[in-house]
Amino acid sequence: MAVPIKGGSQKAGKEPVRYKMHVKKGDTVQVIAGKEKGKVGEILRTLPKESKVVVKGVNVKTKHMKAQQEGESGKIVNFEAPIHSSNVMLYSAKEKTVSRVCYTFTEDGRKVRMLKKTGEIID
Repeated sequence: MAVPIKGGSQKAGKEPVRYKMHVKKGDTVQVIAGKEKGKVGEILRTLPKESKVVVKGVNVKTKHMKAQQEGESGKIVNFEAPIHSSNVMLYSAKEKTVSRVCYTFTEDGRKVRMLKKTGEIID
């Protein structure tokens, strides 16, 4: 008899899926699809289990917070909501253009990420 796991979203014995993403925390990206198309910002957080990223100044939502303690007033909080990683591309500040990423090796043998269009090394 199978025993359900608390939370219920995962099946017994299976680990959560982690997607391989083409961007990392700290990268400068441009949004290429959706209502925020064309905006440029830095990645603050990556969520590999959901294949999403949080970009500074993009997809800003407003949340109305209730007062937690007596005598405290409620507040309005603005925060960046996650967007899917497929909707962003790496942005070159020098060339002011977006590009795909490829992997190459430096002279000293290190594997680094490089923008295909400009040849600019990111790492």
